Amino acid sequence: MFDERLSDFLQHLRFEKRYSPHTLIAYNRDIELFRDYLKKEYDISDARIVSHFHIRGWLAGMREDAATARTLNRKLSSISAFYRFLHKNGITDSNPVRKLHAQRLPERLPAALKESETHNLLEEIQFGAGFGGITDRLICELLYSTGMRRAELLQLSEQDIEWGLQQLRVLGKGNKERLLPLSAVMLDSLREYIDEKRKLEKYDGQFLLNLENGKPLYAGYVYRVVTRYLSGVTTMKKKSPHVLRHSFATHLLNNGANIQAIKDLLGHSSLAATQVYTSNSIEKLKQVHRQNHPRG
Repeated sequence: MFDERLSDFLQHLRFEKRYSPHTLIAYNRDIELFRDYLKKEYDISDARIVSHFHIRGWLAGMREDAATARTLNRKLSSISAFYRFLHKNGITDSNPVRKLHAQRLPERLPAALKESETHNLLEEIQFGAGFGGITDRLICELLYSTGMRRAELLQLSEQDIEWGLQQLRVLGKGNKERLLPLSAVMLDSLREYIDEKRKLEKYDGQFLLNLENGKPLYAGYVYRVVTRYLSGVTTMKKKSPHVLRHSFATHLLNNGANIQAIKDLLGHSSLAATQVYTSNSIEKLKQVHRQNHPRG
């Protein structure tokens, strides 16, 4: 019974909510772990008789095994979404997760480069020679100049560039499309890249970005490229593609951009997700005050 309901739920997420394969895998894994716990601890295989006590016990066990608050909240969110689906379809009388509270998370500010570091990355660092070096540079330039996610970068096609309007169509989470402005410098970089790509013996024309062998980029390649070149400009511990997205948002905010506009550029579904960047700006103001005010 549990597996049948889970299968229906995943179909709902895939075809109606249009969630990504990665998200579907995460939901499936979390709910299967809960299913196995119920069977082992309570011999329960019917999702309809689960109460908030069962869920609380599951979370408590993981907490004892040193699971983080963020991990517990993600799993609780998966179970909650599952039971919302069951309740909406008349399978259960209520959502037992509603009687539980999310774990309090430690405050974690997004890691961002200094503006001088992004200047060094795009103006001073020597990228590799040939088509590979041009590709590596464009990866870093696009991620920082537009704030797009790594997954969005990998899906880009040449047709997504609107040359006359100086903008780029990006397909974000939930298959939501948004338009991102492109500077004249960025457009020149894209023209140069496409010209060089067409000199390759063959390439996958479905995607904008390709490897030297003509195949499309993949997530691990982008991660390694960003990590390698960020290592040349910063001593920050974290050096992932998402750091360039955080830097994009933080630098816009520091230079006076409206937070609603930043939300739209990032493709956030709510303003709350974007407001985390205001903390970075407040910290910067505090630092300026401490360093420059007589009573700082």
